[in-house]
Amino acid sequence: MRDLAQRLLDAYPRIDVLANNAGGMMNTRETTVDGFEKTFQVNHLAPVLLTTLLLDRLVQCRASVLNTSSMANKFVRTGFDDLDAVQKQSGSVAYSSSKLANILFTKELHRRYHGAGISTAAFHPGPVASNFSAEVDNPMFGVIYRSPLRHLALIGTEQGSDELVWLASATPGVDWRSGEYYHKHKVAKANKLADDAGMAERLWENSLELLGERAVS
Repeated sequence: MRDLAQRLLDAYPRIDVLANNAGGMMNTRETTVDGFEKTFQVNHLAPVLLTTLLLDRLVQCRASVLNTSSMANKFVRTGFDDLDAVQKQSGSVAYSSSKLANILFTKELHRRYHGAGISTAAFHPGPVASNFSAEVDNPMFGVIYRSPLRHLALIGTEQGSDELVWLASATPGVDWRSGEYYHKHKVAKANKLADDAGMAERLWENSLELLGERAVS
């Protein structure tokens, strides 16, 4: 991720939009070579690190930072005060936690940097017919994502990209509000924990501490 950030800085004097869109759901709990639970690292820590490493350029360019979340954020019942406990999760539970973390990160990024020029939003792309949950041994996901009739419940990749394309091409402050969670071009209802400003701040600081980055104000 640090190498990617440096290559982006070297190649692009302007960054108008950063789309943190990579993610996945793992079947069993895995620990990465960095020592983190894989879902937590891929879905949350990686975009936090990339955004932080690009922060000066993003501020300079008054960029939009767009974070792909999911309606799965609504399934979380506990917060992030104990990141060790969060990293003991696996499967769909770990995925849901990471998607709530995306929204909390969005809100805290807005609080800290909107005044400096950054606009940011999280969004639910919809149930896209992709292989992102191919590894997950979960009956519900099996029915939805691997059934021959999945096209009845899922949307195609082009339709699934609509929310991201809209946010990236529309004008923040005019067409959409920074710091919000979106679905179908409208502010959507998220988990009530997403409104906990203290939790968002602590998650920000604790995540940067795990990553070894300075807790930028």
